[in-house]
Amino acid sequence: MDPDATQVLTWTGEFATPEDPIPQWEADARSQLHTALEQLTGPLEDLVARDANEGDTRLLITDFLSEGLGYNKYDEVTTEYRTKNDAVDYGLKVGDEVFALVEAKRCGQDISARNLRPARLSAAAEGVQWLVLTNGRAWQVYHAETAEDSPMLILEVDLLGEAEPKTKVDALFHLSRAAVANGRLNTLLEWRRALAGAPLAEVVQSPTVVEAIRSEVRRRTEHVGHIGDFDDVLRALREEVIPQRLLD
Repeated sequence: MDPDATQVLTWTGEFATPEDPIPQWEADARSQLHTALEQLTGPLEDLVARDANEGDTRLLITDFLSEGLGYNKYDEVTTEYRTKNDAVDYGLKVGDEVFALVEAKRCGQDISARNLRPARLSAAAEGVQWLVLTNGRAWQVYHAETAEDSPMLILEVDLLGEAEPKTKVDALFHLSRAAVANGRLNTLLEWRRALAGAPLAEVVQSPTVVEAIRSEVRRRTEHVGHIGDFDDVLRALREEVIPQRLLD
């Protein structure tokens, strides 16, 4: 394995084991992202310093989509993508299908979900579920739950922020072409959904979790256990810990 891939495996050691290492395509995608971050940080800092306009910002965004995230800029990154409603800044393809619409702002503009309204309407008209909002520096990825609901923020990265490069790579990896093609952006979505109150309350009440809590409480109290102590823990969780609104 090449040195860059080995370094990436070191970064992601908490997710991989010698018996089950991360696949080569993932190591390659992470390595490509790391290299692009190193190469584009300087130009991005220059854009921010001179408060570059949206046109200049888009040049860097296109480079990052291609050199960092692995999209072919000639047939997978469509600028001024025309939809039934309007044109959006970019359409991102994996194969022949546009899976995300990208709204781009100038590098000095703060961005938030309210900037997505035109793209949301276009996404609803086109049946596209993913929205990307960026000013070159900040990258936000949303899932358009429905046309009526607020889009769900799935990941957010500041390329010039204080986070370690490996943290930025680990988040942005999910937007890479390789990750999208291998279903990893969708599994991140399912992870975010699973951390909502109701599904997480179900997890807390699962036999595995209740058993783990019972063992820890017995260890702390030096109680050897008794018949019904599992039910004691489950009842305490339902009456003292989990909000009633999540139990109905």
